[in-house]
Amino acid sequence: MSRIVRLLAAVLALTLTAGVLAACGKKGPPVAPGPPDQITYPRVYPTH
Repeated sequence: MSRIVRLLAAVLALTLTAGVLAACGKKGPPVAPGPPDQITYPRVYPTH
């Protein structure tokens, strides 16, 4: 029984670790592509 509990705990720990690492993403706010003089709407992108 304790072997199953240890296995489930390990799987849960790996899943949580993978979820945290996958949620990191790119640092900083979104940046519009292209040269700054050709950006049509020089405003902050919505985050939702």
